[in-house]
Amino acid sequence: MIRHIVFFSVKDGEDRNRVEEGLKMLAATPHARFFEIGRNLNHDAISAPVDFVVYGEFEDEAALAAYKADPLYQRSIDAVRPIRELRIAADFVSAAK
Repeated sequence: MIRHIVFFSVKDGEDRNRVEEGLKMLAATPHARFFEIGRNLNHDAISAPVDFVVYGEFEDEAALAAYKADPLYQRSIDAVRPIRELRIAADFVSAAK
C-alpha cells in the first residue's frame, strides 16, 4: 500500500475556504482505498505553517499514478495552486494492511 500525504498552506487567510473546496474535489477519486482532507489543528510556534492535510491510501504505485493522471486531480491543481503558499508532499510504501 502507498500512503500519500500532502501539506498545504494558504497565501491569504481569506482564501482558506476556496483552497479547502479545491482540495475537496479530490475526495471523489475512484483510485484511492481511503482518502480524506482536513484542516490542521496544530498551530504551535514550532510547527510548519500548514493549513490543510490531504491523506490518501492507494493499493499500489499504479493506483497512485492513475489518481495523479485523473482530470479531477488537474482541476484541483488549477483551483488551488494560484492561492496556496506551500505544498509539501510525501509518498511511501506502508507495510500496514
